[in-house]
Amino acid sequence: MSHSSSRRVLLGVSGGIAAYKAPELVRRLRDAGCEVRVVLTAGAQSFVAPLALQAVSGHRVRRDLWDEEAEAGMGHIELARWADDILVAPATAHLIGRLAGGLADDLLTTLILASQARLWLAPAMNRIMWQHPAVQANLASLEARGARLLGPASGSQACGETGPGRMPDPDELVAAITADRALLSGQRILMTAGPTREPLDPVRYLGNRSSGCMAYALAAALRDRGAEVSMVSGPVDLPAPAGVRRFDVETASQMLQAVLDRLDDCNVFIGVAAVADYRPETTAVAKIKKTGQAMHVRLLPNPDILATVAGHARRPELVVGFAAETEAVEAAARSKLEAKNLDLIAANRVGASTGFGDVVSSLEVFSRDRHWTLGPAAKPVLAAELADLLADRITGGTGGGTKT
Repeated sequence: MSHSSSRRVLLGVSGGIAAYKAPELVRRLRDAGCEVRVVLTAGAQSFVAPLALQAVSGHRVRRDLWDEEAEAGMGHIELARWADDILVAPATAHLIGRLAGGLADDLLTTLILASQARLWLAPAMNRIMWQHPAVQANLASLEARGARLLGPASGSQACGETGPGRMPDPDELVAAITADRALLSGQRILMTAGPTREPLDPVRYLGNRSSGCMAYALAAALRDRGAEVSMVSGPVDLPAPAGVRRFDVETASQMLQAVLDRLDDCNVFIGVAAVADYRPETTAVAKIKKTGQAMHVRLLPNPDILATVAGHARRPELVVGFAAETEAVEAAARSKLEAKNLDLIAANRVGASTGFGDVVSSLEVFSRDRHWTLGPAAKPVLAAELADLLADRITGGTGGGTKT
């Protein structure tokens, strides 16, 4: 992509050990053509020197809400109006909680509340802190209000532990921030997401372990690149990304009908949902009671949504599928690509502790004659990589990632 010389990025640095990466992040943003201003929290000043950030940014570093030298003595308004994007890196658990609660008790939190700029958060914390329900609830609240998450990555941490919680490298953050918002302008993308549930009775159902995390991250990434995104979603515990239209369904048949109803309104279809292959022939009207005897349930095949869309008279210009496989990933993906007449398929390996939920993952993407490897990375970063690849394909580029 061509870098925009006019993009104005406000970097907010909070008090975590990953703050030491801030000077390098500023340098990479400026290399990408961005103008950068830096705001430090009180805690950040224990990890990185303001003078170092002033040297690499070319601007005075802001630290104080009560800055008499700022425009009309209101630095938070001046900076809030100036920024196109606000990147908080690192975003500590404490700062995330303050933002989720709408607090405005220092310069950074106050200007974020006063700004209409895109907000990006690069979480960085201990893996146990990252997994804490309070942190996840705060992040979900911020995402529902339009904040974009970048990472975290997984690896060795300053505390000596290993796991999710590391701030992504500066190059990854810059790639996300500088993605062209107009790249997919005018493109209408219809997606499926999450699992489907096929009821056995009013209480039980046949389902799968899909969390919807990948689809929802991809929807947000495509939206950030200017696409108009609609999503038919099975049951998930995720808020719809801001600006993405969501239509809720439960069964595979409902999902197919919802897709067909909207097929005329899209030029790209991406089937990310983990659709149940089978459904019970009959659904009991009352809860099935335990009898101590063997129970036999006759299953019927569900419609293949991807194949139906790809073979439809109103087929979109680009049809993309997903495949979650436990073995022979490439062979299975290539077989589905051909059998279902897809343009692209993204495949990943899944298992008891791999692929599902908010985990680091990888994707192998195949067309008829090409192969890309994306990741390993946290799903928001992986989704951004895939969105860039799809954007190249949609707009006539060659695609990114590692090619073979």
